[in-house]
Amino acid sequence: MALQERASLLILLLIFVTLSRVCDSRPQPPARYVSSTSATGSAASPTSKRASDVASEVAGYADVAKRIIELAVSGTAQNRSYRRLAEFTDAIGSRVSGSHSLDMAIKYMYNAMTQDGLDVHLEPVKIPHWVRGKESADMIWPRNKSLAVLGLGSSVGTPPEGIEAEVLVVCSFEELKRRAGEAAGKIVVFNQPFVSYEETVAYRAFGASEAAKVGAVASLIRSVTPFSINSPHTGWQVYEGGVKRIPTACITVEDAELMWRMAQRGQKIVVRLTMGAKTLPDADSFNTVAEIRGWQYPDQVVLLSGHLDSWDVGQGAMDDGGGAVISWEALSLIKDLGLHPRRTLRAVLWTAEEQGGVGAQQYYNLHKVNISNFDLVMESDLGTFTPVALQFTGSDKAKKVMEEVVKLLAPINTTKLETNGEGTDISPWIQAGVPGASLHVADSRYFWFHHSEGDTMTVQDPGDMDLCSALWAVVAYVVADLQDMLPR
Repeated sequence: MALQERASLLILLLIFVTLSRVCDSRPQPPARYVSSTSATGSAASPTSKRASDVASEVAGYADVAKRIIELAVSGTAQNRSYRRLAEFTDAIGSRVSGSHSLDMAIKYMYNAMTQDGLDVHLEPVKIPHWVRGKESADMIWPRNKSLAVLGLGSSVGTPPEGIEAEVLVVCSFEELKRRAGEAAGKIVVFNQPFVSYEETVAYRAFGASEAAKVGAVASLIRSVTPFSINSPHTGWQVYEGGVKRIPTACITVEDAELMWRMAQRGQKIVVRLTMGAKTLPDADSFNTVAEIRGWQYPDQVVLLSGHLDSWDVGQGAMDDGGGAVISWEALSLIKDLGLHPRRTLRAVLWTAEEQGGVGAQQYYNLHKVNISNFDLVMESDLGTFTPVALQFTGSDKAKKVMEEVVKLLAPINTTKLETNGEGTDISPWIQAGVPGASLHVADSRYFWFHHSEGDTMTVQDPGDMDLCSALWAVVAYVVADLQDMLPR
């Protein structure tokens, strides 16, 4: 062998030895935090793995998933999420945007999660501050009857003496247009049937402006619910630009149907409406953030969330105290088991979701510069009843991974992956291409209590919350600990 060749080989050998030492010095997790996969290598390209490799890697988490589920459902954490929610909502109550009670709720959660050993911080935001004030509604003709009423968010108030006017009852926007000539100077009552929340909520959102376009002085909206025990449901409404702003409120299903029957008989109906509603300057508030930092890729994030604000009625236990608490509980379960994922697990308790995801939008605006580091965003905001499935939005390759992940939920019989992961607060991320997941529960009763005085701890079930917490924790931990991020 020529001297030059020997020298070349020696140089190559030295390079090889040096690279080997560099590879052997890569970060290693603490011994007690090694996951059941024993995979500690650097993140490879997600496209480099075959489906069988992904399935095998995820299946390696079966033991750790079982431990999480057992801790939540039958172990020392059993009923803990329910107790945490009860203590929180009993102490604070409802938490409408801009209110002192929302401030107290944020402080409560900051302290509670800090005491739980999590890394917690607050991120400032500006949020709407609408105040309901005193309100009442009475039918004064053809007979006297008090009407249960809840003003809608962002509504203007009436004059101090109230508004007294004849009523025009319609069942749809189309009927209102047909009868536009009868609406001037009247209070329009919408008695729209409940079809689905997505479709029917348009009346609550836009009813006031549609009524104002035809000269109405106020609007009363049949509550958006399939079931009622004379309970009005509130919510946010939107004034259309360039249209006069008139007072608007929700009445009960029973009262809307009563006035419709009277109108069908040709009876004249007169109502007096008084509302002290007003909008104050935007208030200072915070999104509340708790983390378990990733040991290998701390800048990469799996985000799980619920919103901390509620409407100013009931306790906000179902919407969305439960979603906020299971996001906290998921981190607690992982911490209690001494698990430490590759990526950061971040629970965000949003503020001002009810006003259109205001706090979440500001969070997105602040963090979207690092959008490539967001692996998965998760939101629970349709109750924490018995879990049925995980809903997911992402690429076909990401869906294949998530199909394997939900198989780990076999012990709680929730292995179904559905399409259309959604949520007001995570929608900006999903629209930008970040994979998103939401919790699908047996929610047939959700809109019975939604935005009403009925949203209390009585709606909640400890066992259901344990199951939701277990699902949330397993999915978040496994995705955060896989060698590769979910494919975009």
